[in-house]
Amino acid sequence: MKKNLKIIFMLLKMKLSKMMVFRFDFFGAFFVDSSLFILQLLMFNSIYSHVDSIGGWQQGEMLIFIGTFSLINAINMTIFFFGIYDIPRKIQEGELDYYITKPLDPLFRLTFENINIGSSPLILASILIVLYGISELNSEITLVMIIIYIFMVLLMTLLFYDVCIILRTVSFFVISSSAIMRLEDNLLPMNMKIPGVIYEGVFKVLFYLILPYGIMSTIPTQILAGTITINGLIYSILIVFLFTLFMWRFWKLGMRHYKSASS
Repeated sequence: MKKNLKIIFMLLKMKLSKMMVFRFDFFGAFFVDSSLFILQLLMFNSIYSHVDSIGGWQQGEMLIFIGTFSLINAINMTIFFFGIYDIPRKIQEGELDYYITKPLDPLFRLTFENINIGSSPLILASILIVLYGISELNSEITLVMIIIYIFMVLLMTLLFYDVCIILRTVSFFVISSSAIMRLEDNLLPMNMKIPGVIYEGVFKVLFYLILPYGIMSTIPTQILAGTITINGLIYSILIVFLFTLFMWRFWKLGMRHYKSASS
């Protein structure tokens, strides 16, 4: 554990040195993320000027939902997204050989090699939106609810990571994964705008089980709103456990396939 933390710190130090040379990496990521965040808030403000609720959720709950999904995404963008984003290209062009020949676990190196501090201010902005949403609720927030919320946000961030890796691991077995990446590019923004409580039928199966984007922000929001059920909490924890287990085994299978193909 201590060794891994030293490696992460070393990779972060290298990234910061690079960003001092290419400052656009910092400010570019910050302005892009912030612009998307502001546009989403403006859109929901416009919607709530015409309706009282969405799927039974009042404005306070929707603000928490937006802030929570933005928080999960901001943690993702800051820590691992820019490291794992290019995995399909590295697989297709054989660049993964560089990671395999190193003593460090390839997935660990890919995950933490491109930490992007430019996205970190959005973490604070997202927390502020969540706090504003809480102030709009007509219910009391307890310390226990806050602790469970933080725990679930961390779990949902792990689930976000799991889904990202699983989708990119498909590249080990196909010639081109561009269609899968386009699927992610379209479904993720949609689920950042639509709370999971709205989904029914096949869409609920899709976004609660197959690609569980629908629970990532919905479950933490329900915790603060006081509407979460024990079954819902257990289900979300079980989904994270199963996806993490599947992600790891699927990645290992892909790595074995890659090594046999490259040889």
